[in-house]
Amino acid sequence: MNATTIEPVRISERALTAQIRYSICTLVTDFHEYQGMVRSLEKGGFGAGDCEYLYVDNSGGNTADAFAGYNLFLTHARGTYIILCHQDIILLEDERSVLETRLQALNIIDPSWAICGNAGATGAGELVIRITDPHGKDQARGLFPTRVSTVDENFIVVRRDANLALSHDLAGFHLYGADLCIIADILGRSAYVIDFHLHHKSGGVPNSGFYQMRLAMMRKYARALRPRWINTTCTYFRLGSSYWKARLLTKLSGRASRR
Repeated sequence: MNATTIEPVRISERALTAQIRYSICTLVTDFHEYQGMVRSLEKGGFGAGDCEYLYVDNSGGNTADAFAGYNLFLTHARGTYIILCHQDIILLEDERSVLETRLQALNIIDPSWAICGNAGATGAGELVIRITDPHGKDQARGLFPTRVSTVDENFIVVRRDANLALSHDLAGFHLYGADLCIIADILGRSAYVIDFHLHHKSGGVPNSGFYQMRLAMMRKYARALRPRWINTTCTYFRLGSSYWKARLLTKLSGRASRR
């Protein structure tokens, strides 16, 4: 039997360049409101033939929750930048050219960035916000851009080449922005809040589902980030919250290794 030789695949730089610049992705419960958002974005420059609009139809019921729906978008969107946004956002004075400028600045400041948005919080709990919503008009809180640990879900830009995904063991419509940022951080990527001002019609009201989601996320990451021994075919080592403690336990362990 003759073996088939498989030649190495060489992907050209041109082939890696997406024809679509922006993928605008939304879970839709109200198509009238969604169409208003689309018109606003198209008027603001997101309709020049290099943008695609993707949506999950939740108007007749929950076809997909945020974790499942946005994972579909992150898998199938073709844009260089994937915008995950609510159906009730409207552009104001900041149009596509402003977003382009902000993204170019991030590319220079931190080439490892993966996520940016218009609102979020740092690890120290400081809010960074650039938005108009029911909480106030023309809000500008903090410095821009600021590296953050979480972003608000109303408007999130994700670099497609970061290859991100949301947790597959969580479900619901809350805190998926936080989950995405945690995943990015684990992968060595970063998240920022940028100066991109738009109008979000809803201010967001935490309900019982929000607090249930918070508990579910705490349980998930208590398990996912648990201290543990990692065993491979040729070595072993300890993972834990303290690098030096994990290193000491690894050194003191009498485990056998093939090498």
